[in-house]
Amino acid sequence: MGLAQAWSVALYGVDGLAVEIEADVGVGQPRTHLLGLPDASLHESKERVKAAVRNSDEEWPKQRIVLGLSPANLPKGGSGYDLAIACATLAAAGSVPSDRLATTVLLGELALDGRVRPIRGVLPALLAARRAGLKAAVVPVDALPEAALVAGIELHGAVTLSEALAWLRGEDVTLQRPPPSADPPLPKAPDLADVVGQPEARWALEVAAAGAHHLFLTGPPGTGKTMLAERLPGLLPPLTREESLAVTAVHSVAGVLSSDYPLVATPPFVNVHHTTSIAALIGGGAGMAKPGAASRAHRGVLFLDEACEFGQKTIDTLRTALEEGEVRIPRRDGVARYPARFQLILATNPCPCAPPKETDCICTATVRRRYQSRLSGPLLDRVDLRVRMRSTTAMSNADATPPEPTAVVRARVLKARTRAATRWSSHGHTWPANALVPGPALRREFALPRPTTALLDRALAVGALTGRGADRCLRVAWTLADLAEADRPTPDHVAAALHFRERRAP
Repeated sequence: MGLAQAWSVALYGVDGLAVEIEADVGVGQPRTHLLGLPDASLHESKERVKAAVRNSDEEWPKQRIVLGLSPANLPKGGSGYDLAIACATLAAAGSVPSDRLATTVLLGELALDGRVRPIRGVLPALLAARRAGLKAAVVPVDALPEAALVAGIELHGAVTLSEALAWLRGEDVTLQRPPPSADPPLPKAPDLADVVGQPEARWALEVAAAGAHHLFLTGPPGTGKTMLAERLPGLLPPLTREESLAVTAVHSVAGVLSSDYPLVATPPFVNVHHTTSIAALIGGGAGMAKPGAASRAHRGVLFLDEACEFGQKTIDTLRTALEEGEVRIPRRDGVARYPARFQLILATNPCPCAPPKETDCICTATVRRRYQSRLSGPLLDRVDLRVRMRSTTAMSNADATPPEPTAVVRARVLKARTRAATRWSSHGHTWPANALVPGPALRREFALPRPTTALLDRALAVGALTGRGADRCLRVAWTLADLAEADRPTPDHVAAALHFRERRAP
């Protein structure tokens, strides 16, 4: 009997840390001790792994077994350690050699009959294993398409514990290899040409896409607020490889990846119902917090329909994420960090009764103000574009100019994004969109002449605009200039940007 080591990974948010699993099999009463701050699900792994080993025609050691998970001062949880615990224990008992365990990370939950079940977070776990210098990985066979997204590590897929043990023994067994990589098919995005009328809202949507700005749509039901929001992802540029991996890592931890095409290559669209909880919106849950809708919308669009129906505490939790592009959820076991750089679209009716025809509204002015005040000032101050939508008056547009399709508008958006990225990069910056440019840089390095910003100065002087709002107006003005192919914003661009912020429901 002796000592053996194996490797697994602990996840804290989307950050992984390689965990060394030491197994000591020695003299003593037959009992298994698990050390290293395991949670309840990890404590249960002792019996789960023991049954899986026995049902795989292997002998579980009848001595005292001590399993240590290092770093011992960091909490660990989940069932993804099962495969590593089983292999380390059998290696310590002398049933399997430990040569390959030194450079291999083992991920997977064990069924009682020895099957290796898939787990969440394979992608971020393998990224952490690669950073730790591990050269190979054995994962559940169902997770191979996701695991194949990580280059530089030798991947093997195991269906059962017996297969993994045979591979460790060097027997003539072939673990499954990753399938040939294939780009996921691009989903067919809804076309902007489907939206009837609403030229002002369509223009605001184009500006939002060109500069990565947040958008607030107000109007009666049935005017196309949801239709417009669903068409924003189709206007956005495709995700880069780095962005795709970051989004895929979040979706992997959340357990919402496709098994056939795990890579998220297009900006995600997440529609949140107004009855959602704080934990579902920004993340939470028992133990180490899980990602919420805000993080699943990373590099995409977060749509909050009927925004005034949300609880104020719930929706206000987005304020930090809107500023910092990250969600931080403190827990007793640590702080979970999830990226949350999304574009927010708020949509609401102007009043609780929300008739199709606004003249039929029965709400008093006090009721309307109370309804609209559910969206706090600090939250709305972080929204760059506000649009008042009108009721549709005609379904036929045969006599009008056909609305532009998504492809035409997207071409202008990509051109404006390229202009912005080229401008910022020429000054040594890496901001991909105007909405991400810090306010101090706009006021110092890229300051506009005083005549151009005269309207903003006047609005600040009378208290109609906050400092944050002025910065956001400058960002929108730069986006309008990019769409107009102008080198710098003009007073008209600044006025239009300020006008977008001043639009409110009556």
